[in-house]
Amino acid sequence: MGQPQKPIAAEQQILSLGRVLQSLREEDDVDVLIETTISYLKEEFDYRLIWIALYDRLNHILFGKGGITPDRDTSFLHQRVVLSPGDLLEQVVIEQHPLGIADLQTEIRAAEWRKIAEKLQIQGTIILPIRYKDRCLGLLLLGSDRWGYLLTGEAKARLMMVLGELGALLYQHEMHKQQKQTKRSDEPLLELLENLRTLTNLNQRLEAGVQATHKFISPNRTNVYWFDREGRYFWCRMSNQLVKSDRNSSNQQAPGMTVQDLSDFYYALAVNQIVSIGDARSSLKSHFTAKLLQRLKVRSLLAAPIIWQKNLLGFLAVESNEPRIWTETDKNFVQSVANLISLVTPTESMESTIKQIQDDAQLTGQVAQGIYSEHDLQETLQSCAKRVLARLTATRFLLLQYDPEQNNYQFIYQSQPHNRRPLTFTLNNLKELDVQLLQRSTEAVEIENLDEDLRFFNWRSFLLESGVRSLLICKCTQSHTSAALLLITHETHRSWTTLEKDLLWAVSQQIGVIVRQWQLHNRTTQQQKTSQAFEQCLNILTKTQNSKIEVEKKHLEHTALEQIASILGCPLALLLSWSPGENLAEIIPGVIDNSQFGIFSDAFISIQSEALIQWALVTENYLTLKVDNLPPETRKWLNTPDKGQILVMALRTNADYEITGVVLLADYQERRWSQQNLNAIATLISQLAWWRRQKQINRLLESTTEELRQLNWYKHRRLEEIQRITALSLKQIHDLGIPANELTQMRYQLLLRQLDHTATSMSGMLKLENWQLHISWETMPIASLLKRSLERIENLLKQQKLWIGVHGLGQPIDEQESPKNSSLVRGVPSSSVQSAMAIAGDIVKIELVIHELLVTACNRSPIGGRIDIWCRRLDASKPSEAKQSSASVGTEHQTSLELSITYNGAIESQLLTELHQNTLKDVLAHSKLDQPPALHLLICQNLMLELGGELNFYQLPDNRVVSRLLLLLVNHDS
Repeated sequence: MGQPQKPIAAEQQILSLGRVLQSLREEDDVDVLIETTISYLKEEFDYRLIWIALYDRLNHILFGKGGITPDRDTSFLHQRVVLSPGDLLEQVVIEQHPLGIADLQTEIRAAEWRKIAEKLQIQGTIILPIRYKDRCLGLLLLGSDRWGYLLTGEAKARLMMVLGELGALLYQHEMHKQQKQTKRSDEPLLELLENLRTLTNLNQRLEAGVQATHKFISPNRTNVYWFDREGRYFWCRMSNQLVKSDRNSSNQQAPGMTVQDLSDFYYALAVNQIVSIGDARSSLKSHFTAKLLQRLKVRSLLAAPIIWQKNLLGFLAVESNEPRIWTETDKNFVQSVANLISLVTPTESMESTIKQIQDDAQLTGQVAQGIYSEHDLQETLQSCAKRVLARLTATRFLLLQYDPEQNNYQFIYQSQPHNRRPLTFTLNNLKELDVQLLQRSTEAVEIENLDEDLRFFNWRSFLLESGVRSLLICKCTQSHTSAALLLITHETHRSWTTLEKDLLWAVSQQIGVIVRQWQLHNRTTQQQKTSQAFEQCLNILTKTQNSKIEVEKKHLEHTALEQIASILGCPLALLLSWSPGENLAEIIPGVIDNSQFGIFSDAFISIQSEALIQWALVTENYLTLKVDNLPPETRKWLNTPDKGQILVMALRTNADYEITGVVLLADYQERRWSQQNLNAIATLISQLAWWRRQKQINRLLESTTEELRQLNWYKHRRLEEIQRITALSLKQIHDLGIPANELTQMRYQLLLRQLDHTATSMSGMLKLENWQLHISWETMPIASLLKRSLERIENLLKQQKLWIGVHGLGQPIDEQESPKNSSLVRGVPSSSVQSAMAIAGDIVKIELVIHELLVTACNRSPIGGRIDIWCRRLDASKPSEAKQSSASVGTEHQTSLELSITYNGAIESQLLTELHQNTLKDVLAHSKLDQPPALHLLICQNLMLELGGELNFYQLPDNRVVSRLLLLLVNHDS
């Protein structure tokens, strides 16, 4: 008998479902619909807790509509629940999907329902959305006393059918309610339009608009605020509580406000945006919203701008003392009324507007007439500035022009009242954003409040210090560059109408013609000044050829070629350079800005056979020719387009002076260069020729000075040695007296021969080295040379109590010597084997260099210190690093001797840097090398280079100073 029960139970469930769906379709009351749904759920589903809530989409709130509980206490089922982020109820509302909870008592995301679940012993829970067309209309919560209690598939299907029907009915009910609440705005607007047509006075029309708006929306207060441009504030002109207002009235009920107090509100109205502030909603920023509501003493506000020809005349405001949500119908109605008011406003001042337009046209006509007449330009601007300032009620009339040389704007004309001083400063160049703003502008750019506006930021501080608070700015030309600008300023915050801005724009374009005339005049004057300056420069260079011009040669020529090429806009510029007496020219590239050009810089260009050079030499000025005329030999090292054009000019200074180069300019197409630019090119090339000659003269003088310094030092040291030897010999002769025996006579004759040799060497030096050094070629054992050098400083060693050792001439380097005798010299061999190592060169000069190094070491060493002389033979396979002189040609692969003198002494790091052979030296700058003893070291260093050796100075990590001397050794096989 169990089989027939199943279809009977299923049939009962289907019948029950059909009855409840029928009941829901026949009911219109929302509360009855919810009660019917709750009854069905109670009868058909085994749940102890049932709760249904409706969802308020605007406020994000659930309103409880009832249900059932185990203890029959349903008071909390009718409460309002505010949804918060992360809540389970909000999750179901947003996602619109059922949510199952195994144990509601342990769910932390449902704080309030968790407490209720603990109280009612509810565990398994299901939360289902009541939805229709992707719109959530409410929630259904079902709770059971069993853990994890869920719906079966058949039960869930019946439940979703009931909730779907309930959702559809709730949606229809909500739509019907909205349609009933929606007010029709077409009839009030048509009625208002009819009233505005019959009324003639603007205040009456404003009153009609205010009354119609107040009646339709029913706020606490409806006002029309009017905008005063010069004062930049709004005043209440019409209100439903005060029918007619005046800006000077003291009993106004609605307060006024300044633009400075509520800038965001003003700027929103200025761009024709409606401002809506309601319950927890605002179209402005929060701090401005609070400030505006506090200023108007309201809780809600709806404001629509009244604009005519882009000018803000005022706004229509609907104000409420309670938080209120403004509907789209309210916003549309207020905006429509504001637009109607803006249409009827101009009729009040139509005659004055027409008169003003006529005056403006007359003003622009007078400016144009003054430009093309023979009147003085300053007089024309003065008349124009006076009328513009009076028309715009402004303070200053400023005309600026951009100076590309100084990269700033300068005042070329300004007008101001008699009690104001002219502006004396210059304005910096504009930022890129401001330049683009002016380039795109087709009308005057307006800045109402310079204190807050960040446009033209580079000028703000200067203008604010001069009392400027607002301004209009126009570009005077239609070109992309803002070369000339017209500024109208005021000392207070204010705004200007579109008509006023259009007038200033028209005047600025007329003034642009004046500016262009000035530019042409100034350009002509500047060109004349430039030409005169070039001539004066050439005259000065001609008279002062001996002046010091320390500019590095390559950099000077490269810079000059860049300037020359920039005048003609040539992509290729080079210099064919040579020195007097040379047969080949060197290519010095200056500018190569196009891939169509190519230069074979390593080519050997013969001066006599190169056509371009010979053509330039026989042409007194510049020569222009086509690339087609170039011979094949020239095309081998100069690659240019076939349609190109070339200009050549010789570096000619004086008719008596030799030419040392030719400047070549090339372009990839045939061009007709202006005579003015060609004259400038010729002048610059001539100036380059004088610069190069001046540089050659300087180098010659510097070289001569260096040689004379070496000669002076050498002669001085030689004469000192001769004087010392002569004095010593004479003293010995004097000590001997008159020779009495044969031995004494022998010594006497030896001393006389020594004096004779000394006098002969002095005569040879004076004869062979009168004005330049004579490089001789001798050989001497290094041991003998060192012995002689150490004998010369014997007295200095005794005075300083110095110990000196020689290493590398056959003695062990690690040999220890007792410095009991401060003048004891160890390490110098005396045998023939040890002294076989000999050096080659000018022995006298090398000996003087070694003496100078030893004297420097003694003077810089502390008392009782030590000086070491290290000798080391270098491998013959290593070529010398020294620069060979004419005396050492062919000896670069001979064996070398490295002679190093080390001592513990102090030496300046700057001096070591300056003595480095690769360091560039500025002869005009102060240097330690200008005075002894550093000068002596420099002379020795340069002298060793001429002798075929090297002399370097450096400091070891243990602070010892090293003088490293590289000498040539005599090859025994030679």
